[in-house]
Amino acid sequence: MGELMAGKKKKMAAALAAVSLYMQQEEAAAEEQQKAQAQQQRAQFSPWGQSGRQDMMAMRRLVQIRAFTRF
Repeated sequence: MGELMAGKKKKMAAALAAVSLYMQQEEAAAEEQQKAQAQQQRAQFSPWGQSGRQDMMAMRRLVQIRAFTRF
């Protein structure tokens, strides 16, 4: 009977170790994917977006130097 329990415990330990390893690999793969997406998003340049940001900064500058009388 003790031999049977020892075998079950070993099998259970092996199964838990395999599941744990699988979960760690999945987490690492998800982190890698997130890092790759973040790098890709940062590396993209949008001329349209750049133009909009420049226009906003120019308008703020004009407001700050009080070029408009109604603001």
